Amino acid sequence: MTKSQFRTKYYSTMQRGIAIPTSAILLLLTFFVVPVSVHAQGHWPNWRGPDADGATRATNLPLSWGEDQNIRWKTPLPAWAGSSPVIWGDYIFLTTPASKDEDAAEGDGIGRRLRRISMEGPGGDKLYLLCISRKDGSLLWKKTLDKGNKLYGKHNMASPSPVTDGRHVWTMTGTGKLTCHDFNGEMKWQRDLQKDYGKFGLYWGYAASPILYKDTVIVSVLHGSETKDPSYLVAFDMKTGKTLWREERRTDAEKECPDAYTTPIIAKVNGKDAIIISGADYVTAHEPSTGKEIWRAGGLNPDKSPNYRICGTPVSAGGLIIATSRERPVLALRRDGKGDVTTSNLAWKYDDKKAPDVPSVAFDGTYLYLLHDNGFLTCLKAADGSVAWGPERITGGPYSASPLVGDGRVYVTNEDAVTTVFATGPEFKELAKNKLDGGYTLSSFAVADGELFLRTQKCLYCITQKQN
Repeated sequence: MTKSQFRTKYYSTMQRGIAIPTSAILLLLTFFVVPVSVHAQGHWPNWRGPDADGATRATNLPLSWGEDQNIRWKTPLPAWAGSSPVIWGDYIFLTTPASKDEDAAEGDGIGRRLRRISMEGPGGDKLYLLCISRKDGSLLWKKTLDKGNKLYGKHNMASPSPVTDGRHVWTMTGTGKLTCHDFNGEMKWQRDLQKDYGKFGLYWGYAASPILYKDTVIVSVLHGSETKDPSYLVAFDMKTGKTLWREERRTDAEKECPDAYTTPIIAKVNGKDAIIISGADYVTAHEPSTGKEIWRAGGLNPDKSPNYRICGTPVSAGGLIIATSRERPVLALRRDGKGDVTTSNLAWKYDDKKAPDVPSVAFDGTYLYLLHDNGFLTCLKAADGSVAWGPERITGGPYSASPLVGDGRVYVTNEDAVTTVFATGPEFKELAKNKLDGGYTLSSFAVADGELFLRTQKCLYCITQKQN
């Protein structure tokens, strides 16, 4: 996600150089604004970070940890889920199902202790948004988003991650509820996409996260294996929830191939911001103000296989869009152009079967890191797709979480909560291996002020370089 997605202004607490009477400070705070960078080290506003590429600018990241080492705090969670935490300052937001035995207890009392459960089925029926203190891991508030949680393989209905602009937080559930809360937990609006636009028709359940662009919240619904309704992109006014536009996203993909579990990103196309979405055999670019298609590139399903649903979200890497498929191929596409750019925009293609299926690619500014679900890691030079190293066999899979890169390291976490750390760059070098007791782990890392935040089956962990 680029800086252009966060051009909303953020409020400052001081107006420098002007003597302000104490009695007027609160009033002035309402009106005087200065921009605050979304890249500030205390913010991780959306899934995969400020630029949606799995990269952090933070330094002094933890290298080694365990249950008795470098864990500043851990907070029990009621159930497992694929959603990852997002962070703004002292606030962490996370979606989750209820625990199985929590559904009988009504209410959203602040500070209520959450209970641990083992992973059996999807969790409880209700779906919650949690607000957790980054200072000590305490639960600040919990709000109900919806009910009707179900299990779809590795999905329950809390797979999408939240997104925040520093004043509000938006959540999407697998049941189709898009909801806006402020930082005090007050619901501002809610939309029901299945009621408004038809039932979701994905074989494995809905999982795409919402994104922000200027004053809009953008949601993608790419489906077709279980419905004849068209796929679409839809944009809502972030303040009111009013639909601003809805654009069908056409495809000739068949059987399971229309389904996609990818999240849109924003990147420059023809010198202007555009929405990029991957799935249903194509990568497409769209106008952010209308959703109209600018260009499309095929090639994600070269053999026209019947089960090429796509999970990995594309990344913007220099002047290219990197899009993964179901292991192969990985396409690098130039951004500019109009219409069918399948041939004209193809910069390079990586066609190894040990490329990613579920995990998305991470980009460190020079190199791409491709994580295969079964435990193979590959490093490509983004400019030309040449192989720096790999595929290298690493700690056994499966892997569902996407890699994190930062501070000269790449972090990969498998479904048993084992994180292996490698050096970035053209030499394959393992640096550390770290095990937590958190059990089944699908979520990707979040980063704030040099600390790592990882959601496992049982807990949300705050991992720090400082010794406890």
